[in-house]
Amino acid sequence: MAPGRTVKRRRVSPPGDEENATSAPSKNDFLNQAAEWDLEQDYERRPRKMDKKQKERTRLPIKTSEGFQNVEDPEPEAEDSDSFLGTDSDEGDEDQEDAEEEEEEEDNTPKIPLKVQIIQAKEELARLATSINEDPEENLSCFKSMAQMVDPSAHIAIQKLALASQAAVYKDVIPGYRIRPLSEEDMSGKISKEVRKLRSYEQALLSGYKHYVQKLVELSKTSKNAEVDPSLRSLAIQCACNMLLSVPHFNFRTELLKMLINRLARRQVDNDFVKCRDTLEEVFSRDDDGVVSLEAVRMLAKMMKARDFRIHESVLDTFLHLRLLAEFAMKGSTERIDRETEEGALHGKKKQKKEFRTKRERKVQKERKVVENDMKEADALVSHEERDKNQAESLKLVFGIYFRILKARIPTLMGPVLEGLAKYAHLINQDFFGDLLEAMKDLIGHADRSEQMHETADQNDADNDDDDEEDEEPEAVRDAQREALLCTVTAFALLQGQDASKAAATLHLDLSFFVSHLYRSLYSHAVNPDVEFNPTKSLRLPDPSAPESSTPTSKKKVNFQTPTVLILRCLHSVLISRAYGIPPPTRMGSFTKRLMTTSLQVPEKSALATLSLLGQVAKHNSRRISTLWHSEERKGDGVFNPYAMDIETTNVFAGTVWEGELLRLHYCPEVRNAALDIEKIISTTS
Repeated sequence: MAPGRTVKRRRVSPPGDEENATSAPSKNDFLNQAAEWDLEQDYERRPRKMDKKQKERTRLPIKTSEGFQNVEDPEPEAEDSDSFLGTDSDEGDEDQEDAEEEEEEEDNTPKIPLKVQIIQAKEELARLATSINEDPEENLSCFKSMAQMVDPSAHIAIQKLALASQAAVYKDVIPGYRIRPLSEEDMSGKISKEVRKLRSYEQALLSGYKHYVQKLVELSKTSKNAEVDPSLRSLAIQCACNMLLSVPHFNFRTELLKMLINRLARRQVDNDFVKCRDTLEEVFSRDDDGVVSLEAVRMLAKMMKARDFRIHESVLDTFLHLRLLAEFAMKGSTERIDRETEEGALHGKKKQKKEFRTKRERKVQKERKVVENDMKEADALVSHEERDKNQAESLKLVFGIYFRILKARIPTLMGPVLEGLAKYAHLINQDFFGDLLEAMKDLIGHADRSEQMHETADQNDADNDDDDEEDEEPEAVRDAQREALLCTVTAFALLQGQDASKAAATLHLDLSFFVSHLYRSLYSHAVNPDVEFNPTKSLRLPDPSAPESSTPTSKKKVNFQTPTVLILRCLHSVLISRAYGIPPPTRMGSFTKRLMTTSLQVPEKSALATLSLLGQVAKHNSRRISTLWHSEERKGDGVFNPYAMDIETTNVFAGTVWEGELLRLHYCPEVRNAALDIEKIISTTS
């Protein structure tokens, strides 16, 4: 409130001075009148700007009777206003000016460059990761802080850095065991302070990892509504692959496997597809107990059935990396055996001085060792039984997929299926042998028909008939000759894991059909330009005029074997192996004669492999085939028929092996020596 009027003072001046005072005003009169002014009330009534930023002042303050004051810029309407307090129109103009000032301030706010933002994000992520690695239990909030940096409003580069940093941190922090979610009984039970602290840390870690996996799943999905950057999606899939390889034992493994298998369900082959496929193959090859492999195979089988096997053929090649019914024993040889580390550490060193123990202590220690050995044997037995059970279940699922594809006759998947059957044929149950052989015969018959159709199509093309080009396209996808070879290898491999003495007596398998087909196909394989082609090792440029499906990169197989290797595997089973009995002399002579003929046409390496196989045949059956090199001891009558379709109708012993004379003149010295070695074996043993 303004102060009241001052008390009137008594006049001290003489009465003669009053006239002079009234006539001429003095400085004292001005000050006396100023004391009566109500300045505080005028200052109180002035308009104020509340809760608004003051405008930047560019003028210096001035000294007035009221003190130092800042001089504001003159307003255009201030000259016409006589009121000290201002009018309503003045207040409206001031509000408008304040709004304009705020807009100018927003526009003038400095924007941080993207490069600076990325550097700041890196520093923040490094700080959070360091705090977590130093003491994870005391820095649980850092997990949430790192997760919040994967904000859709942030730049994609910052989101990538946050995702990759979380993957690296979780790989370091996740323990070597699976965390069990706590129930109500566990939460209500009485526990110690240390156990409660450990439980809270594990649950916080599990919750953070769960949200991280959910974020990866969300980013990896391809939905039309929410558009995700392709590079961010690829990084999410890569992080999921790394987590599955690093911590396959931890929680939420199923969600990671679903991400990979959902990507493999699409036929589009890109870097993400290849990454997921390679990850699954590495998981299969690393898995010792078979738990992760069994879960992945189940999900793959379910996915294939749901899509009616409309998948890429390379997905089936992942099954070739499974460790099915394999022994995980220590390495051994005929000369030495690898010992354990404890025994090897003591070997060759001086014995340490024994510690003195009483009789009672020695007895207790002896009993403790016996119990420990029993526990080790029990643990090993349980692990072996569990591993064999998991692998047997995986094998059952794999064979179920293979048999369904064989029954459906899917052209694009026949090659990978036959590759898998050729590898795991010795593990098939004997009850399925008959049905499997019938399916193999049908496939070989289809291969023969497709080859005949191909020959007729070539003849029509020579006559300038282009109407059959469309019919050749579906056949170009399948390699009929290779499928027939794989069927033959599988048929001979069925008895590989069986007892050779019981196989011929109990199984009663007739493999003459496969032997005859192998004999007929030797000439066609000899003139095949790709008889030694391997897409993983051979250096060959792709044909620019060929379709994409026929390029060497798309034909890449797991454990790919060239046609020469497959032929030699079949020939070894027919001519050398005793699992199917001793071959008759006619079969032995017919194959020997035809192999000598084909060795003139095949390349150098194939010729060496063929002649080395014939050298082994000559060592074991030299007397039965020696008449082919010595015409004086010829037993057959008539004329040799090299184009006979049946082995029995070739009359092979009526001919001679004249190819040896040409092989002596071969350009490769190793081939010449191999041909001479065969003749030496025949001449010494006959």
